[in-house]
Amino acid sequence: MPEPIRIVIIEDEKPIRRFLRASFGDSETELFEAETGHEGLTLIARQNPQVVLLDLGLPDQDGLAVLAELRTWSQVPVIVLTARGQDADKVAALDGGADDYLTKPFSVPELMARIRVVLRHSRASVEPNVATIDLGDLVIGLDSHLVHLDGKEISLTQIEFKLIAILAQNADRVVTQKQLLLQVWGPAYEDSTHTLRVHMANLRQKLKPSVNIRTEIGVGYRIISKSP
Repeated sequence: MPEPIRIVIIEDEKPIRRFLRASFGDSETELFEAETGHEGLTLIARQNPQVVLLDLGLPDQDGLAVLAELRTWSQVPVIVLTARGQDADKVAALDGGADDYLTKPFSVPELMARIRVVLRHSRASVEPNVATIDLGDLVIGLDSHLVHLDGKEISLTQIEFKLIAILAQNADRVVTQKQLLLQVWGPAYEDSTHTLRVHMANLRQKLKPSVNIRTEIGVGYRIISKSP
């Protein structure tokens, strides 16, 4: 039997906490609940969870402030669960260090799928000296700067390689426009969204139809992994 996934839920609405506890299998998860941001941060420090589910509308402080404080001492995967559906809220959460974002109401199967994704990414991020990213049809050599699609080498510009490498390293997670612009072009290009769209269009043209790069309108991009 695999060990249950330790999850800290920071959510002030008791019905939602009750719903999550009833929905998760006891053998699959070990849940710890907090009603406030302060209680949540204390629980995370004590229980060392594998995943945190964070609401943004907390009674003592905004969830973004909780996330900002958490990121000063922990890189535990965080999935934001909130009623705020505006693009600005999603961007702020993702830029602030959240690993994923789900808007209420949400389905438990989708939430569990998102949890599996962030856990897979978290495990991969601690592997030392990972030189190759294998997403099934797409294989990226981080050291060699070679990209193979369906077994054939694909010629990419330096910018295109940086973009696909960042997306692949965050497979199945949203990477915001701001994150891509900062990592690929630098702070001077932080608002150059048109430049990003042009390069993304060229990259998609070279990788279609095998590689699915989704546009999260107003937020960023997500590459869909075909890895098992």
